[in-house]
Amino acid sequence: MVRSLPLAVAAFLVTLPFVPSVAHAADATPYYAATPVAAPAKTMLITNGTVWKWNDTAFTANKAPEREGIVCEMIAQRAGKLSAFAIAGQPLDADALAKCNARAK
Repeated sequence: MVRSLPLAVAAFLVTLPFVPSVAHAADATPYYAATPVAAPAKTMLITNGTVWKWNDTAFTANKAPEREGIVCEMIAQRAGKLSAFAIAGQPLDADALAKCNARAK
């Protein structure tokens, strides 16, 4: 028992950096913000595994593996035409938003 204690402590210290911080995850700012033209019927949507939550004025989500244009098109398909779409706080320009809205339901 005494010999295994240093080994257990070493194993704990090696894995400690890989344990996610709950406080850090809760403070994370969403990567995407999609503002639909019409009020949504649902407060949560899922697009290809990405969870979108309604936050009073927009659906927000964490970064998805798909290209940003594809992500915008997928949320427009679920939420309807968008008046705005932001990626990491940067809004899409009018042309990119129009292309995104071409896929809206």
